[in-house]
Amino acid sequence: MDIFEILRKVDKQRHKADKVKVLKENETWALKDIIRGSMDSNVKWKLPGGTPPYTPCEEHNYPASLHREHKQFIYFVQGQKKCESLPAYKREKLFLGMLEGVHPQDALVLIDMVNKETPPGISRPIVEEAFPGLLTD
Repeated sequence: MDIFEILRKVDKQRHKADKVKVLKENETWALKDIIRGSMDSNVKWKLPGGTPPYTPCEEHNYPASLHREHKQFIYFVQGQKKCESLPAYKREKLFLGMLEGVHPQDALVLIDMVNKETPPGISRPIVEEAFPGLLTD
């Protein structure tokens, strides 16, 4: 499942235990990076806020997946050596390439993450129960 599908499935659950179960069953580094990037105040994005101008990929034909692309987050997080050594225009171009390569719904998840918007249906207690120690603030 793509990340947006997992988050949608979590949002549809009514009880905390069910939400935690869905998160645990679908545990991946990509999912945890998205949640941490959205909710942890220690993760500061070195990207402009808002929605960047990009052309979404077609839903039925997207070449990349967040399950692989999340490894590029080190180029966007303030304080990371690879981020600090990269000029702003290259960093932003890399981010736009990621947005245009993943499923359009995953691109929206990425934009929300950079803008520090918590995914719908997820709260701090749910994350702490599903992934203890993930949030460091």
